[in-house]
This record gives sequence, structure tokens and C-alpha cells, in this order.
Amino acid sequence: MKIPSIVRSLTSRPRYRHKTPLFAKCRPFLDAPLRSFSTALPESQEMKEFMEYMEKLKNYEKIGVPRGAGTDSDDGFDLGRMRRLLHNLGNPQSKFKAVHIAGTKGKGSTAAFLSSILRAEGYSVGCYTSPHIRTIRERITLGTAGEPVSVKALSSHFHLIKEDLDTAVKLEKGHLSQFEVFTALAFSLFAEEKVQFAVIEAGLGGARDATNVLTNSDLAVSVITNIGAEHLAALGGSLESIAVAKSGIIKERRPLVLGGPFLPHIERIIRDKALSMCSPVVSASDPGNRSGLKGFSRACEIPHQLCDILLLIERDLRVFIELFDVQLRLLGSHQLQNAATATCAALCLRDQGWNLSDTSIRAGLESAFLLGRSQFLTSKEAEMLGLPGATIMLDGAHTKESAHALMDMIKTAYPEARLVLVVAMANDKDHLGFARVLLSAGCLEAVCFTEVDIAGDKTRTTSSSSLKDSWVQACQEMGGDFLNCKTAKYELIENQHTQSAGKKGCESVLFFESSLLASLRLGNEILAAKSGNQHGIIVVTGSLHIVSAVLGLLER
Repeated sequence: MKIPSIVRSLTSRPRYRHKTPLFAKCRPFLDAPLRSFSTALPESQEMKEFMEYMEKLKNYEKIGVPRGAGTDSDDGFDLGRMRRLLHNLGNPQSKFKAVHIAGTKGKGSTAAFLSSILRAEGYSVGCYTSPHIRTIRERITLGTAGEPVSVKALSSHFHLIKEDLDTAVKLEKGHLSQFEVFTALAFSLFAEEKVQFAVIEAGLGGARDATNVLTNSDLAVSVITNIGAEHLAALGGSLESIAVAKSGIIKERRPLVLGGPFLPHIERIIRDKALSMCSPVVSASDPGNRSGLKGFSRACEIPHQLCDILLLIERDLRVFIELFDVQLRLLGSHQLQNAATATCAALCLRDQGWNLSDTSIRAGLESAFLLGRSQFLTSKEAEMLGLPGATIMLDGAHTKESAHALMDMIKTAYPEARLVLVVAMANDKDHLGFARVLLSAGCLEAVCFTEVDIAGDKTRTTSSSSLKDSWVQACQEMGGDFLNCKTAKYELIENQHTQSAGKKGCESVLFFESSLLASLRLGNEILAAKSGNQHGIIVVTGSLHIVSAVLGLLER
């Protein structure tokens, strides 16, 4: 292996100095921890009592989910706790029509698309999702505007039901978790606000998830986006057990929407469960679906993808729509699939008699947006980070499947781009599989490994050195070249590898360990020196928590 030469060393200058004054303002917050499970963003004094209350409850997002907890077995979470709590609150989940969404990936995006469609028609909508990026209030959106619940509304409703919560916590002898209590609070708030629809994302699996307290009379549609190998230990250890767990949201005689595509035997498991419940099935992956991606528009700072969504599904329910030249802000073929899945759910609601015009469906799809999903920072935001002119994309991909989707999107939208990755991950993810997918992209200049708190704590954080070891192993397995740069040396490298005439290939990938802001800075300098006339992108990925940390730097 030919070793690249060192062009210049960054160690001779102060670590945080930069010609842009705003860069210096970020210094005090560079290594500031996220404040708690509940929020990475400091909330007002009005929220203090609520936040302290939540911190006293068991937090599985911080400590990890026990083995088998999401399975419909003796090891699974006890839904009886949730039912008793909701009963004490007057069963608020029965006071609105719900769409329940489960799946390994795409739940949040599908919920965002469907909520946006319903709001475009003028319905009052509550949406409940997890996790959040900056503040726990993001998990609950309300009304016809779809904004996160206000501090005043959340705090006031907490105090309204606090006595009932106290009684439930005492009755359950401390076993109620943060997720259970917050789910109950969300349902109660939806009922108080008299929402017409609640779009509800399952937290883990489906059968034993705290959200799975909806009866068939409460439910309008259930949705299963896809099945992948995530949370294996908590969901039984196999794709088949995951499919069984997620199919637990299917209710008798209520339509089921499938996203997909699924492996044939996995889809069979889900369809058999639907058949046993006499539930009609609508699949966004049916042969009649001719949806397609036509191209990307980069004319403005917010990229869009141009799509056709053409659905003709005639299996259990007949649904049909043709939408040409839909402009989606959520990017990638996987987001087109999520949009088609949400459209199928909307068509099922239309079949039940709800007014949902094609115009509203289009408008809802086009206005849907989620933080941390193929999110490009604006030029002003890049400058606020002290990186004027940089292209920075935030994406919370953390599985092999989401890594594939991320790279497919980048290759389609920016086929000539050179990439620097800034990566932080939780310790329960497939680091090796994630690395293999991203290293196979063939356009990486460098990977900067860093650390951020997971759910406000370091318990589930993977050390940057351990993360780098996984990438070194993946690179060696794939026969690739890499240069392992030591933490103490921030060196800008110029690669001198020669390439055969006419051959396009990836040069040696540089591996660094650094703090978050220093990684962004280093990535920008590497791209500026090496990309030449090619477009360069800094991609921040591996977890929604690293996305949160970057957005936190902007807020501060």
C-alpha cells in the first residue's frame, strides 16, 4: 500500500480557532452532553416539574430493551399496566380515530406523510412518534398546523392528569416506564384537543408495544412499513419473530396497509395474520403500483425529488390514484415507497367515507418534512458552524438497510460527489454491517468517528475507537485501503495513489477520531483539498442522536 503524503498539519494552530467569528461561539458547547432522555434542548422553567417527573421513571431508551420484551410471550412487556393507566384517564384512545404504524424502518416518515395529507384536507390531527431529535415535544404534533405541542399545552395537561399518573405509578409499584407514561399523556392530550385523527407510531415491535391498546373500534387503519433485522434480541431473534411481533397491531376487520417490499415468507406471515382477523390488505408493493422516481431538483437550497405515484390495487380493497410530478422534500427511493404507503392508507380512509381529495393527498405529500432524514443544512446554517460554502447533510441512518437507502439517494442525486462521513452510533447496532454498506459506495474520502450521548446518557454510546475498529475490519475484509490517523494528529492528507487510465475508483479512505465540531471542520478541509471540481458532501450519520447534536450546535 502506498502511503499518502502529509500536506500540512493542523496541530500547530489552536484546535477551535477559525476565521469565521461564529465558529468560536460554538466552543463552549462542543462537548456539552445532551441534558436528559427527554430533551437535548433546554426547556423553559415551565417544563421543569414535568421533566423531573419523567426522569424518575424507567427509561428503556437509555438502558436498552430487555431480551424478548417486544414479543407476545411471558417475556414481553405487560400491556395490562398500560390499559389500567388509560382506564384511570377515561380511556382517551377511544375518543378519536387512529392509524397505527409499525415496521422496522420508515414508520416516522410514513406517519409524517399521512399526517400532512390529513391536515391538507383540513382535519385536526394528532401525531405521536419517537424518538425525537431536539425536544420531547416533537413526539406530539397537534392541530391543523402540525407543530410540536407547545410548552404550555404539554405542561398544563401534565398537571391536569398528574394525580392520576401518581396513582398509577404507585399502583404499578414503579414498573411504569417513561414511554408508557408519555404515550398515555399523548393519548389524553389528543382526546382533550378533540383531534379527529391520531397517527400513532409503535415504539418497539407492535404486539407488546405501549401503543397497542387500540381496539378495532378505535382503529381506522393499521400499517406495517417493512421488516428488517433490528432489535433482534428484544423481538425474538429472527425476521420471522419480528414479523409476528409487528403483525400484533392488526385488528379484526380493520384494513391493513403493507409498505414493503417484503421477503415472500415474511409477507406470508403477516397476510396469514390479517386473514385470521378478517382484515383486508392493501399493499404499496403490489404489481399495480407503478410509482417511480423521475429525478432531483437542486435549483434551491432545499432539494426535491420529482416522482409519479400511480397506484392501482385490486386485491382485498380496490384503491386507485394517479399523481404525476409530485415534488417530495423527503429524498430517496425509500421515501417514495413511504409516500406510496401513506397514500394507500389515505385511500383506505377515503374508502371508509372520509373526504380526502387527490389535491389534498398531493399537497400533503409535498409539504411533509422530518428533521434528520436526508436533511441538507442551508448555506446560512453551514456558515453558523464556521463552514462557509460546505454542503452538509444530516441523516439518522443506523442499520444496513437505511445505509443502503442513504447511499442510493446520494448516488442518484449527486452521482459525482465525494463524501466525508461523520459517524457516531449506539452500541446495540450492527456497526460492521453498517460500515460494509457505506464503504462499498466507492466515493469516500474520509470517515471521522465521534461520540454523542444516546438518550442523554453515555450508557449506550459506542466509543469512537471501537467504532473505528469495526470500520477497519470491514475495510480489510473488502480488500480496501485505509490510512488510520491518530487522534492526537489532525492532519490533512493528499492522496498520491495513481489510477489506471480511464478507471474510476476509490482512493484510500482516511480514518480519524475527533470531537463532533472538529470532525465537521476536518471533513470540510479534506473535501476542499481533494475534491477538486467535484462536489463534496459532509454526511453526518449513524444515529438520530448525532443529528440532534449538530442541530444543537446551531441552536447554541
